[in-house]
Amino acid sequence: MGTENILVIGGTGKTGRRIVTQLEALGHNVRIGSRSATPSFDWHQPEDWSKAVEGMDKIYITYQPDLAVPGALEAIEQLVKVSKRASIKKLVLLSGKGEREAQLCEQVVIHSGIDYTIVRASWFNQNFSENFLLEPVLDGVVALPQAEAQIPWVDTDDIAKVATKALTEDIHNGQIYELTGPRTLTFKDAVAEIAKASNRDITFIPISIQEYGEGMRKAGLPEDFIWLIEYLFTEVLGNPELAEISSDIEKVLGRKPIDFSEYVAETAKTGIWKAKSLV
Repeated sequence: MGTENILVIGGTGKTGRRIVTQLEALGHNVRIGSRSATPSFDWHQPEDWSKAVEGMDKIYITYQPDLAVPGALEAIEQLVKVSKRASIKKLVLLSGKGEREAQLCEQVVIHSGIDYTIVRASWFNQNFSENFLLEPVLDGVVALPQAEAQIPWVDTDDIAKVATKALTEDIHNGQIYELTGPRTLTFKDAVAEIAKASNRDITFIPISIQEYGEGMRKAGLPEDFIWLIEYLFTEVLGNPELAEISSDIEKVLGRKPIDFSEYVAETAKTGIWKAKSLV
């Protein structure tokens, strides 16, 4: 396959920046879709999307903050219209495993008339090192609801590799891939592995959804962020589909998915989980 022009929406994010690196290594021309890029891509400014899409062959779509939030469905519908006008050949959508609302957005892409791959991922390992769970790990106390939920944590490196293949190989057209790690862990299990690898005492405390929401409000977090987190902890972690382990990573990459313990060992070496200084 020759060189292609590929727009990576969210190209500075957890999956996007990894995909950008891989596509560039394969010799493709990559345009990063972000507010700071030129041309810029901002989900809140659809009037500018046509500039970001112009001249592109394929698009990787990751919606911020999540496909479940109000307005996401309309945004994906609008992006599909812009993509069709620009004669885009392929759409690869990052979706969420166990998220019913996200599946409505998937349907828009599936019925777009454009070649597509849906990448439906479980919760990211990197939530503990690049997202909202890093701060409590550093504080040494992780208090979360849904303490018994079994989560097949998946690594963003695996997600990026699958998405890159979906963007560059026609064999993946029309596929829905469910990406999970090789086993499930509860939050307590995950925190215990991080504590051991980083040689720290980190306490896990199970709390209710209500207590978690109150804590976020006391911390002054935005109400729309609180809504999303509460949704993810109730609707998604409460969905038994989330715990199901898939072999799709092995099917696409020809190897087992990265295990949570592998992620923890490599991440601990970076020093990101060192305890906060008291000074």
